[in-house]
Amino acid sequence: MFIEKSFNEFFEKLASSSPVPGGGSVAALSAGLASALTEMVANLTIGKKGFEDVEELMKEISQESSNFRKRFLKDIDLDTEAFTKVMDSFKLPKNTEEDIKKRKQSIQEAFKNAALVPLGVAKEALKLMELTSKVVEMGNKNALSDGAVSVMMAKSATLGALYNVKINLNSIDDKNFVNEITEQVHRLELLVIEKEKKILSKVNL
Repeated sequence: MFIEKSFNEFFEKLASSSPVPGGGSVAALSAGLASALTEMVANLTIGKKGFEDVEELMKEISQESSNFRKRFLKDIDLDTEAFTKVMDSFKLPKNTEEDIKKRKQSIQEAFKNAALVPLGVAKEALKLMELTSKVVEMGNKNALSDGAVSVMMAKSATLGALYNVKINLNSIDDKNFVNEITEQVHRLELLVIEKEKKILSKVNL
């Protein structure tokens, strides 16, 4: 899938008229980049003079960030797969009443999954920001700008993923599902904006 391709191949496919990969995959990629930067700042802190007191913490952050990075890379393809299922559902036959019923059910299930995948990315990107906050506050000050970029990438990943949730909710008939997810989206939007502001207030460059 896309995670096995070069950046050039991925960007070429992204720029094409194909609907996949799209914004959801880019949100996951942004979260992966944020994870890698957080991991980098932690690694640049480990073993450095003056940071002995936080060395063990940075080792933990490095490992956790690595886990996030690998998860977000998988999400790039998961988002593409989710929307591909939506497109495949629309291609199902509608010759009989039973066909139409099955097709509609498949489309609705596919849209729900296409909403839940980026919602998961948004939630995890927000969690990542807890680690990023620690490397910004306690990590190697020579890599402070890298930590700041990680924060901004994580916020963009969160908001980008949430926009992909919203657009899929527009096609879902289950009002209870839509209302529940909409509430989560609104809460996450407020949280990530506030969290970015709080973390970046500690960046003095």
